Amino acid sequence: MKRLLIPLVLTLAACDASPPPQPQTEARSPNPVFETQIQAVEKARAVEGQVMDAAAAQKQQIDEAAQ
Repeated sequence: MKRLLIPLVLTLAACDASPPPQPQTEARSPNPVFETQIQAVEKARAVEGQVMDAAAAQKQQIDEAAQ
């Protein structure tokens, strides 16, 4: 009985119902090393939007010309 009771008590004692506290995160400024990369990605997204708009306009013109 002791063989079963001791590990059971130790297992239950090791379990804590409350989660561990989360460390406080501070609002960090972006790393200047990555800032140029972030700007490049944002610029690429803006250009992609312009290209998609131009493609939609061109498709619409082709559809109107085909009718």
